[in-house]
Amino acid sequence: CFICGQSGATIACCETDCDLSFHLPCAKQGGCVTQFIRPFRSFCPAHRPEQAVEVTPEPGTECLVCMEPVEDRKTFNTMMCPACKTAWFHRGCIQGQALHAGFLSLQCPLCRNSDTFVMDLFTMGIRIPFRLVPPSWEGFNAFAELGERHRHCDASECLFPGGREEAEEEGQWELLLCSSCAAEGTHRYCCGLRDSITSWECDNC
Repeated sequence: CFICGQSGATIACCETDCDLSFHLPCAKQGGCVTQFIRPFRSFCPAHRPEQAVEVTPEPGTECLVCMEPVEDRKTFNTMMCPACKTAWFHRGCIQGQALHAGFLSLQCPLCRNSDTFVMDLFTMGIRIPFRLVPPSWEGFNAFAELGERHRHCDASECLFPGGREEAEEEGQWELLLCSSCAAEGTHRYCCGLRDSITSWECDNC
């Protein structure tokens, strides 16, 4: 392996007349590119593909994944979206994003382009898993709380004998949610609302 100097390097640069070989775990450290799509080619630092667009990031540009500054030019470790040409990110950050998103969900963090963005990442050696499941961040009911409804009375003095957490389906002890934010609620009786009133707004709205 031309990177670590140890034996057992089974990956060779695909460029004609290049005799450099390396281990797969050494590829990132040595700046090599291994393409995880057919025909599964690998390249040494001297012959690796580069993104075609010649632009440089504005001063202070941050990676859209980790929000840390990127280098002041396009390099092996600093990449950009070929579609919008304004989104920049670290190679390691977009690799992590790709592993979590998968082929069906990966897109540019800024312009949301998918086709051009994903194919360029494949060419540049980013591994994007093919799987038919949602992104990892949607697993384990990660957004279940978004479907939960506010269920207690927020009146300064709740008068319901059952307490703030209880309510009836209709009548003076029905729980009305704020018609604007739905983040606060009150029993009709606790705010002096007649049974004919069907909407209510909290003090914040």
